[in-house]
Amino acid sequence: MRAAFWLLALFAVAAASALFAGNNQAVVTIFWPPHRIDISFNLTVLLLAGLFTLLYVALRALSAVFSLPLEARRWRAQQKERAMYGALMDALAHQLAGRYIRATKSAQNALTQEKSLGQLTEHADQVTGHSAGRSNQLQSLAHLLVAESAQSLQNRPLRDQHLQLALQTSAPRNAQEVREGVQFRAARWALDDRDPGSALEWLQQLQQGAARRTLALRMKLRATRQLRQTMPALETARLLAKHRAFSPVAAQSIVRGLALELLNDAHDPAQLQQAWAALDDTERAMPELVVQAAARLMALHGDVALARGWLLQVWDKAMLPQSDISDSLRIKLIAVLESGLDSIDPAWLARIEAAQLGRPRDANLQYLAGMACMSRQLWGKARQLLSQAALGLQDPGLHRNAWRALALLAEQREDVEAAAHAYRQAAQL
Repeated sequence: MRAAFWLLALFAVAAASALFAGNNQAVVTIFWPPHRIDISFNLTVLLLAGLFTLLYVALRALSAVFSLPLEARRWRAQQKERAMYGALMDALAHQLAGRYIRATKSAQNALTQEKSLGQLTEHADQVTGHSAGRSNQLQSLAHLLVAESAQSLQNRPLRDQHLQLALQTSAPRNAQEVREGVQFRAARWALDDRDPGSALEWLQQLQQGAARRTLALRMKLRATRQLRQTMPALETARLLAKHRAFSPVAAQSIVRGLALELLNDAHDPAQLQQAWAALDDTERAMPELVVQAAARLMALHGDVALARGWLLQVWDKAMLPQSDISDSLRIKLIAVLESGLDSIDPAWLARIEAAQLGRPRDANLQYLAGMACMSRQLWGKARQLLSQAALGLQDPGLHRNAWRALALLAEQREDVEAAAHAYRQAAQL
């Protein structure tokens, strides 16, 4: 369709030219004393068009002749630029393949090519398209590849030298992302060298937006854990869990482990209560943390009533028919409650008795009820419950304590044979 329109336009131009030139009787007279030249108007128009065409072609030819040096410079710059990017790609390929010496040589070759290209394009940046921003980025990446290879070869002087050069070349604003990448790699190298303090310093130099990225938070978590800075590590783990950097199970496990470490680092009851208050509601609802906090508070001779108040929510969950609390945590809960039986209140005694009556075959509850009766000097009932529990306990610690308690009860009633038998059973465990 377009060709048809062009053909119609051509015919229209030809028809208009024929109508204009066919009956045109105009004459152009040129007076050149003592001569007079008469030329038809049509010929004058043709001569002028030809003269214009000749001048245009001559000017284009002269322009092409004078631009030959510039074209040659452009061609050389293109060849050097291709060689430069080829060397950089080779360096990256060697780096990924584990050929670190070859990667270093290729990256240094790229730097050499870039330097010569910069000298060649000093007066022709617009012609070659080699801008200063791209040059800074390429230099930074090449220096970073050399530093990465040196880190793999444990050549720290060479690594530090090219690391500083990479930071210098990435200083302009148009190379900001490259600079952030260099800082991330420097922090990673510090972690690999077991220098978490330097890693945190590198991370602190990042801008606020970059410091909250998942990569930065992961490295910060690793550095704070190596420095045993439990509270900053816990806050970082919460951010990572919020950003879904881990699976829900892994995130819960990491947070729980750090919270346990925070509780275990407390050296007095006030510090422990401060650490407990620093946990959020979700963490304070974790049964493992509740039991550990109560056990730690009792071990530090803190408020036993407060510890039992913490344990109440775990006790209620553990007594449910379809409870998801593990057996090991149940045993630890019983051991924590046992350590505070001397000052236990009637409400807790009623809870323990009700739980034991509701589960008469549970050896762990029989043991706890028997030890509670023993602390209240109910010798007969304590002996009955502990004797039943000793036959079904699976935990060695509780089993041993049950036999020792039976031995003490036997000594109290002066039954030497029963006491000796109980001590033998305890010793075998």
